[in-house]
Amino acid sequence: MGAGLAGLSAAHHLIAAGLTVTVLEAADRVGGRMTTDTVDGFRLDRGSHLINSAYPELARTPGLHGLRLAPLAPGALVRAAGRSHRVGRPLALRPGFGPLGSTLDKARLASALGRLAATPPARLAARAETTAAHALAARGLAPRTADAYLRPLLAALLCDPDLNTSSRVADLVLHGWARGRVCLPVSGAALLPERLAAALPPGTVRLGVRATHVEVSAVRTEDGDELACRGVVVATDARSAGALLPGLRVPAFHQVTVVHHAAPEPPLREPVLVLDADRGGPVSHTFPASAIDPTRAPAGRALVTSVLLGPPPEGDADKAVRDHLAELYGTSTGSWELLAVRTDPDAVPAMPVPHDLRRPVRLLTGLYVCGDHRTTSTVQGALLSGRRAARAAAHDLALRRPPTRPAPDPAPTPAEAAV
Repeated sequence: MGAGLAGLSAAHHLIAAGLTVTVLEAADRVGGRMTTDTVDGFRLDRGSHLINSAYPELARTPGLHGLRLAPLAPGALVRAAGRSHRVGRPLALRPGFGPLGSTLDKARLASALGRLAATPPARLAARAETTAAHALAARGLAPRTADAYLRPLLAALLCDPDLNTSSRVADLVLHGWARGRVCLPVSGAALLPERLAAALPPGTVRLGVRATHVEVSAVRTEDGDELACRGVVVATDARSAGALLPGLRVPAFHQVTVVHHAAPEPPLREPVLVLDADRGGPVSHTFPASAIDPTRAPAGRALVTSVLLGPPPEGDADKAVRDHLAELYGTSTGSWELLAVRTDPDAVPAMPVPHDLRRPVRLLTGLYVCGDHRTTSTVQGALLSGRRAARAAAHDLALRRPPTRPAPDPAPTPAEAAV
């Protein structure tokens, strides 16, 4: 149940295993939180959906083969100490980046990132666990080095301004950042679930059908129907899953606000992620969306997308955001037009210490759960959890040459926690 990424991924893998599947979706569209609205010719994502090109599940999930991704430029543009500094790939930091500190400080940063990139993901996932913030402070890096680059980068990738996320997840994020490219889906985030749904057999997805009760052999819907089945996969957001499955732990969440502006021209020609190390305003990170993916704006206009880690500011929120963006981009934003403000209190399931990278997807034989709250709070995590749940169900229902015992879950990969 549920036509988000996890549910659609599970449906594909179950069908590949020989099972007949029906996907029930309460909304009138597929995608869950991965939704794209069209406003005056602009394509606006409701959430913050940066995708790493190295996500293994993009290649493993039927229906996503050939997915078009628009890559950002390597590295980031960082606002630190009142100035903007262009940083290249993490392993090729430019020596002139002043806020990183002395030559020795920069060498230590490059060495730390190099070790992360070279360490196998399974070893990163097995390290002693602390918070991401504590790990930064404990690694021998100069405080100004961590604060000027790694802290704002991790805050953006984890959607966690305080960096209370597990250090294991943070290490995997930096590993993936070093090895892959951060991208936007061409034409909007909704492209992923739409492609997955379109690749399923006709009639598989039933929209506008809300489940109110689940058990191993049946699902009851809001309109009073009861659907008999051999097994149920609950593939909803964490809060909805907790309502359907009493006793399921519901995590805390990070609220995320996404603000879209139309501009007469792109504030940057380079398609680069812009980070604020100074914390001088409400914006955590921003990017010239139409410079990255031209399909997101009509001809002759530019789209700028900005992310706030928390609710919109009180008072004149648009002015506060535009004033901050003027500093980050080094240009006037007085003529920018506000297109949309979308905030979601439950945008990203939190991953505090201790965090289980492979939270169980089998509740009992015939009843399964998946979603980004079962693995990592990412597109990769959602797709992977769907595949794990499908594999568990296929084994339990003795489909297509089942092994003699449940296969182990796949080990975390570099991209599982990357954003």
